[in-house]
Amino acid sequence: MFLRRVLPSRRDPGSWFDPGRMLRDFEQLLDVASRSAWASPETGVFPPLNITRDSNCFYVRAELPGVQASELEITTEGNKLSLAGSREIATEKGDVSYHRRERAAGSFSRTLVLPSEVDAERVEARYQDGILTITLPLSDNSRARQITVRTD
Repeated sequence: MFLRRVLPSRRDPGSWFDPGRMLRDFEQLLDVASRSAWASPETGVFPPLNITRDSNCFYVRAELPGVQASELEITTEGNKLSLAGSREIATEKGDVSYHRRERAAGSFSRTLVLPSEVDAERVEARYQDGILTITLPLSDNSRARQITVRTD
């Protein structure tokens, strides 16, 4: 049955070589594969974050609602930043069934590779209103310098 849906019919021999149809069939196959048992609606990366940079620092902002600051572990080494922690979500009491359950609980860990090394001694982290902001000053070796051109 699967072969009938994927492979063209013998009654239409020209359809096998139709590039437009081949593209549509391939997209349909990818769509089916993406909805497989391995994929789930809550699949994603936690915590979601933004990384920005100015001339002196990288700034990492992560959304961490429901996470206690004491549960966070932040480490830096060279140009790597690791963020780990856990989030607990209270379960409903009584005889309750979920209509939708999208909020994940448990441990998480992310390691980011930044394009430049940071000064680990001057890294600062601030957590307010569920947003973690990590300021990562660039190491002196990573900062851009203006080079003066000499003429002899």
